[in-house]
Amino acid sequence: MTEPLLVEIGVEELPAIPLLKILSSIESSWKKILERERLESDFRFLYTPRRLVLMHEAMPLRQPDSVEELVGPPVEIASREGKPTSAGEGFARKCGVPFEELGRTQKGGREVLYFRREIAGTETAELLPGMIREWVASMHFGKMMRWGERKEEFIRPIRWLQLRLGEQVIPAELFGVFSGSATYLHRIVSFDPVDVPSIESYPSLLEEGKVLLDPAQRREKILREMAQIETAEGLKIEQDVDLLDEVVAITEYPTVLIGSFDESFLELPPEVIVTSMKEHQRYFPVYDGEGRLRNRFVVVSNAVTEDFTQVIEGNERVLRPRLADALFFYRNDLERGLSIEGLEKIQFIDGLGTLKDKVDRERNVALRLAGVYMDELEHETGRSAAEIEQLMDRTVTLAKADLLSEMVYEFTELQGLMGSYYAEALGEDPLVVRAIREQYRPEGEGAELPTSIFSSVLALAIKIDTLMGLFSVGKIPTGSRDPFALRRAVNGIIRIVTCYDLSFDISAMLALFEDQYAPFDKEKLEAFILERIYKSLRANPSVIAAVLATGERDIDEIAKKVEALNAIVERPEARELFTTFKRVANISGEVDLQGELAVDEGLLREPQERRLYDAFLRLSRREYPDYLTELEALFALKPILDDFFDHVLVNAEEAELRRNRQHLVASIYRAFLKIADIKEISI
Repeated sequence: MTEPLLVEIGVEELPAIPLLKILSSIESSWKKILERERLESDFRFLYTPRRLVLMHEAMPLRQPDSVEELVGPPVEIASREGKPTSAGEGFARKCGVPFEELGRTQKGGREVLYFRREIAGTETAELLPGMIREWVASMHFGKMMRWGERKEEFIRPIRWLQLRLGEQVIPAELFGVFSGSATYLHRIVSFDPVDVPSIESYPSLLEEGKVLLDPAQRREKILREMAQIETAEGLKIEQDVDLLDEVVAITEYPTVLIGSFDESFLELPPEVIVTSMKEHQRYFPVYDGEGRLRNRFVVVSNAVTEDFTQVIEGNERVLRPRLADALFFYRNDLERGLSIEGLEKIQFIDGLGTLKDKVDRERNVALRLAGVYMDELEHETGRSAAEIEQLMDRTVTLAKADLLSEMVYEFTELQGLMGSYYAEALGEDPLVVRAIREQYRPEGEGAELPTSIFSSVLALAIKIDTLMGLFSVGKIPTGSRDPFALRRAVNGIIRIVTCYDLSFDISAMLALFEDQYAPFDKEKLEAFILERIYKSLRANPSVIAAVLATGERDIDEIAKKVEALNAIVERPEARELFTTFKRVANISGEVDLQGELAVDEGLLREPQERRLYDAFLRLSRREYPDYLTELEALFALKPILDDFFDHVLVNAEEAELRRNRQHLVASIYRAFLKIADIKEISI
């Protein structure tokens, strides 16, 4: 038997971001509770700013009956001379019956005590109050609060509770609030509780009261009304997914409105206006058909009214002073210009000096990197080496100057970006302007990379300095803690060098810059970087291990080799392919691979070994355009190798013949070792 179930927890307005972060865990937690209580059934989790709701169309009315079987100690231990021992009495107490009622069974060839009982399932109505309390306690929003005299914590005070199974209101208490049959509509519609006649009428009752319970329905309404505005106004609204999620979470009955601001504010860089609107006001920016920012904005209102004029005007009044302040800061910064005077007064990290010290280290790293990649930089920019060095020096000098600007003080997320605008206004070289703008890229997984090698050198220098500097003062990530985002810095290095095909030998690079830092264990940092390679490259982990086992430490080469080898590992015939070549690796284990692997053609007595030698000789003399082509050529030896192993005894009794055959096989293995150690691969 089943009945519909409604759980509604009414709260004061929930903050959107903490709620959105744990949405999936809220659902999974309830699912686990249902599974544990053997009450599995389909459900929907719904929410508005003022309620958390569970709805089941068919909730079982009781748990299924179950059977519990308990196995006790061996009979000879549980009973002596016909009387129970302490072990036997203890098992009887555990089973809740006299010792005489215990049964016997066989286990492991011994007779042991045994008890079996049928357990009737508990009524769902009896279980629900405890299940709901456990579910609420599992919601870890981060910062919690207390209210009244209660010691329990929740994200916001709970104000009403519905717990209904079919036509029955289940008595329950949560944070001092007792369950009932009432809910609350939109505040503008009514402040009074409204009785809910039945579970079936609940969603429609809320909708009539201007509450759209389903977040998907609210999202659809917002997007539909945005599309209507775009069509009517000939504009394009930026549909930021995260911002959309947030406004869905903070509205019960959303209405999309369009407002405007004074056109003079378009003097500001677009990013300043967009940041001010999105971060502070939750407005959506608006663009014309050519992608230019317009002096319009879209706001999603939670108001219920026939005339939204006052709502629009109110939002326009709120935005105006924010943009006026931003314009004031911007003009002041332009008048002041870019200056690094003052960076020496800002502490970076204990042991690493001030921001000026960091800039000085970054300059040294960037100039040395520019030397490493000078051929690529000259080809990309068309500038001379001397010009490139001068421009790189200028770029690093100005890169952190905007940290002293009024705009970045107000909008910290615009650092780098504002520096590029100020550099452009001062007539700096476009290479310098772009590199300043892109210095922190990539800022996260999948985020944009620098758009040039010149910009990439600065971005790499910043990341290298952060990594080496923090490791030199013992600020090494442990477990999941990484307060200085060092893992993200390594991921950024990997993505940049592989994107632009830049050589980056980890050991050589650390040695190149180590004189800038206090002595530290560079092997720890190298291991840290290698660990991130496993996380960054999308490949079978054993393929990565196989490449690293060769001693390769150039990140770009590692990525190329992993990509090539993984492409072969993913083929259907890979398992059979590697069986042959692991045999090659095993035989080669008896050979000194560092020595000369001379093969005497005069000792190639069998046609199969002559055929193998000739085939390997031909492919070893070829030039290969990439690692995949070279690997395919090596793996193409499989049928010849199989024939060789079927007809030729490698470990021949004659020592000279045995050594010759081992050298032939080991030569093939050593050719693989230029790319990967195939014995490390597991499929």
